[in-house]
Amino acid sequence: MTHDLTFAAFDVETANQRRGSICAIGISMVVNGIRTHSRSWLCRPPTGIDTFAPMNIRIHKITPQQVANKPRFHEVWPEVLGLIGNVPVIAHNAEFDISAVRQACEQSRLPVPMWTYGCTKEYAQSLLSLHNNKLPTVAAALGVKLLQHHDATCDADAAADIVIRLAERTGTTDLPGLARVSGCRLRRTIGWSGR
Repeated sequence: MTHDLTFAAFDVETANQRRGSICAIGISMVVNGIRTHSRSWLCRPPTGIDTFAPMNIRIHKITPQQVANKPRFHEVWPEVLGLIGNVPVIAHNAEFDISAVRQACEQSRLPVPMWTYGCTKEYAQSLLSLHNNKLPTVAAALGVKLLQHHDATCDADAAADIVIRLAERTGTTDLPGLARVSGCRLRRTIGWSGR
């Protein structure tokens, strides 16, 4: 059976209630059904939305001091795009992460990337019968390790492994196939062009 399950799982953490206030990005690359490598970035959120709210700090434990000497979002973003390349993107609760990227790009006057993306939360909701579809619950149900919830890389790794496990369970070998069997379509990002 040929495997074309190739994608980038990603997760972002935000500094405050503004979704564009990205302060951490995690990427986990999967090539032909195998998780190959992960990468993370801490960054200062875009100018104008870069304050840290106590509630967000409690959730992800990232403080303003930790990012004080880090590059701004717009400075790390080209590296993120370079790693993802042209493969589809996956996130758990993708609506949040995609809208965070859109808002951070708009705030930074960067073009919003044209990604095809899917959502592991939606796949789990369709294919598993769980009391909730939060990342720790879905990971536990599938025997996926989630080392530290709300660490961007750990969350991205878990989302990647969830897709791999669900593909194995459903006998699918690519993201369009998994989307079909779960009844969840792959979407395309839309947003500001940067002009």
